[in-house]
Amino acid sequence: MTGLALAPPGVAPRRRLARARALGLAGLAVLLVVAVAASVAFGARDVGWADIVAAFGGQAETFEQAAVTKRIPRTLLAVVAGAALGLSGAVMQGVTRNPLADPGILGVNTGAALAVSLGVAGFGLVTHTAYIWTAIAGAAVTAAGVYVVGSLGRGGATPLKLALAGAATSAALSSLITAVVLGRNDIASVLRSWQIGGVGGGSFAALGQVLPFLAVGVALSIGSARSLNSLALGDELAAGLGERVAVARAGAALGAVVLCGATTAVAGPIGFVGLVVPHACRLLIGVDHRWLLPASALGGAILLTVSDIAGRLVARPSEVDVGIVTALVGAPFFIHLVRRQKVREL
Repeated sequence: MTGLALAPPGVAPRRRLARARALGLAGLAVLLVVAVAASVAFGARDVGWADIVAAFGGQAETFEQAAVTKRIPRTLLAVVAGAALGLSGAVMQGVTRNPLADPGILGVNTGAALAVSLGVAGFGLVTHTAYIWTAIAGAAVTAAGVYVVGSLGRGGATPLKLALAGAATSAALSSLITAVVLGRNDIASVLRSWQIGGVGGGSFAALGQVLPFLAVGVALSIGSARSLNSLALGDELAAGLGERVAVARAGAALGAVVLCGATTAVAGPIGFVGLVVPHACRLLIGVDHRWLLPASALGGAILLTVSDIAGRLVARPSEVDVGIVTALVGAPFFIHLVRRQKVREL
C-alpha cells in the first residue's frame, strides 16, 4: 500500500517561516524601488516624467533635467549609505548582544568624524580615499575604547553601560571636533556642513571610491550571520557548538566598523539609522541573522532615502540635512528603548 510521504515534524512550519521571510525581503525591495523613484522625482524643483527620462538618457538641457541629473548620484549615495548603516547597526547589536547598539550612540561615527577632521586640519587630506581610510581608523579606535570602558566594573558590558560610555565618548569627541574646526576658518564651512550628515554632495566619483570598502564590510558582515546566531546563545554555549567566539566577534565587529567608517567619510556622521532599522526588521523578519542582516540593509536604504526626500520637501526651496531628519525620528525611539531596558534591569 502506498501513501503520501509525510514531511518530518517541524519541516512545514519552517517552510512557512522561510516563505514569510522571503516575502518580507521582497516587500522591502519593492519599497526601496519606490523610494528611489520618489527621490529622483521629488525635490526643491518639480520635474515631470519627460524630464526624468531625458536626464537618464544623458540630457541636461533644462533646469529640470539638470536637477534630475544631480539627484541620481545623491539617491544612490542615500541607498548605499543607508544600507551600510542599517547593516552595521544590526551587526553591532548582534556582536554586543545590546539592543541599544548603534554606530552613532556608541560614538563610533563621532570617532570617525574626529579622525577626518584632524586629518583635514592637520594633514591636508583632500581625497575621498584618504577620508575613508582615516575614518575607518578613527571608528575602530573609538569602538574598541567604548567597549573597554563599558566593560569595566561589575556585570561587564551591559547595554546601559555601553550606551552611557558611548554617549560620554561621543560628547567628548564632539567637543574636540568643535575645537579643531573653530581654529580653522579655511575648513570650517566645509566640515560644519559635513558634520551634520547628509547626502546632498553625493557624486559618482565619491561612490566609486567608497564602494570597494563597503563591499568588504558587507562581505564580512553577511559572512558573520551564522556566527552571530551562535553568539546570541551566549559565549559558553557558542563555544560548545564549536564557534571560535573571539574570532567570530572580531570579524563581525570589523565588518561593522568598516561600514560605518566608510559611510561617515562620504556622508558625515548620520545617527540612529543603525538603531531603528534592525528593531523594525526583527518584527518583520525575526531574529535569525541570515535574514535579519539583508533586511536591515534594505530597511536602512529605505529609511535614509525617505528621510532625504522629506528633508528636501519640508523646507522647499531650501532643504534639511538628512542627519537632522534621522535624529528627529530616532531620538524618541532611543528614549523608549532606554526606558524599557532600564525597567528590565531593575
